[in-house]
Amino acid sequence: MNLAALFSGGKDSTFAIYAAQKMGHKVICLVTILANSEESHLLHHPNISQTILQAKAMNIPQILIQSKSDDTEQEIQSLKEGLVQAKQVHHIDGVVHGGILSEFQKMRFEGVAKELGLQVVAPIWKKEQKQYMNELLDHNFEFIITAVSADGLDESWLGKKITKQDLNVLMEKSEKHKFNLSFEGGEAETFVVNCPLFSGIIQVIDSKKSWDGYRGRFEILAAKMKNNAG
Repeated sequence: MNLAALFSGGKDSTFAIYAAQKMGHKVICLVTILANSEESHLLHHPNISQTILQAKAMNIPQILIQSKSDDTEQEIQSLKEGLVQAKQVHHIDGVVHGGILSEFQKMRFEGVAKELGLQVVAPIWKKEQKQYMNELLDHNFEFIITAVSADGLDESWLGKKITKQDLNVLMEKSEKHKFNLSFEGGEAETFVVNCPLFSGIIQVIDSKKSWDGYRGRFEILAAKMKNNAG
């Protein structure tokens, strides 16, 4: 099928594109909803504007829609607007959803897709978390932590690119502090800087950290793409 991908720039939405293509589908456009603020329960907020660089790295056209408020129903309308545009311009048959555990997200995304006559492809839904996180690294997905909000995750994780060694530490912390290893509960957010889909590595040139003692953000102020062949 020709698919649009709901794209936030994080590990899950990016890996879902990769997995959908491995299944034989064609991801022909990205739909990115720009959250109004970090209070959104449905959408990613940190560094969402930097997805433009990732779309360029994947050479996939991107539809950007600005949500007018944090209200979930308004965000759903923004999502619908993006998918309607994807149908009209790119003639998609379905949509890729990168959710793993959130029934809240899945129910709402599937409702919009059904209303628009689109099929939903959810290749990482209900994946076992340890297996999935290892799979990301085994398939050369490089991602950094861009937000943390959970016991056991401190300021030192902000901006960190996750390695196998880091993953082992995260596994221990997730068991001790009882958070989702895949961060599906909002414990952390990520940004992919390189993967098999990218024609170049995204290099962070300038950034800013904020930390309030429990939660924090890593904001990318400037970035560029370096050709993988360079």
